[in-house]
Amino acid sequence: MKSIIKKQVLNRMNYLKGHLEGVRQMVADDVYCINVIKQNLAVIAALRKVNDIILANHLNTCVTTVIKSNNEQARKKMIKELLTIFTTNHNC
Repeated sequence: MKSIIKKQVLNRMNYLKGHLEGVRQMVADDVYCINVIKQNLAVIAALRKVNDIILANHLNTCVTTVIKSNNEQARKKMIKELLTIFTTNHNC
């Protein structure tokens, strides 16, 4: 992972860690359920954004390198990995 991307992802994950702890505290404090759900949805959206950043990095580094290589087996494996992620997680 490129170092600038890694730093960005780690910063977002630290933010998410705090956000999730805040949601946990909301549950402990018996905050109105809908408000907890709204915060959970915000956490989910933020995690999706982290995945988008990681995927873009992966496409620009690992995938690009394998696609340009002469290793057909590695290309097929990479494509299979990507398809698996998109076909098993598209409803999340």
